[in-house]
Amino acid sequence: MALILSIETATPICSVAVYNNNELLGSQTLYMEKSHSGMLTPVIDTLIKQCGFNMSDLDAVAVSGGPGSYTGLRIGVSTAKGICFSLDIPLISVNTLQAMAVGMQKYNTQNALLCPMLDARRMEVYSMVVDENLMELESTRPVVVDELSYTYFLNDREIIFFGNGAGKCREVITHPNAKFIELPVMNAENVGVIANVKFSEQEFENVAYYEPYYLKEFRVSTPKAKQI
Repeated sequence: MALILSIETATPICSVAVYNNNELLGSQTLYMEKSHSGMLTPVIDTLIKQCGFNMSDLDAVAVSGGPGSYTGLRIGVSTAKGICFSLDIPLISVNTLQAMAVGMQKYNTQNALLCPMLDARRMEVYSMVVDENLMELESTRPVVVDELSYTYFLNDREIIFFGNGAGKCREVITHPNAKFIELPVMNAENVGVIANVKFSEQEFENVAYYEPYYLKEFRVSTPKAKQI
């Protein structure tokens, strides 16, 4: 197999993990706002050394590629690409929502459908729907949540909604089959689970041209002129 570094910066957390031959050696997660730019590189270097390796020993780097925070994704992807360029090793991209579903699967004792949600301003979220085996039923997309959202699935199955976008939906999605769980399932360990599979299948990205999956264009708003 391989020594793989996994990076998760798509949300406010900053997380890295190291896998060797499909075995988790170690991970570090910082739950501090805006820690990505200043802390990501030192955390990577420290963790790899604590696991008994050097950067030059890496066989691949995996990154949570979105959707998610524009700034977080940009930092994570640019860091991953820089390492891959310098070491001439493959880059693996993992859908952020799929990694969240991997983290929640162990808690899904009722075999419910899983709907990871990332906050996308106001009542909009980025989400996908997978079954208890992580088979995709609804692909990643932006959803403006209202009382009718996800009823196609909710009428037949229980759905667990989770992630940093789920809390604001609790009072809107009131279907009896809707369950909300607040657990910290965002971390690089889940990215690494998927990355190991992709490495074995040689599913790599083009390092030079790869861009994060922003899902929506980044827009900079212009401040309104002050009234005199």
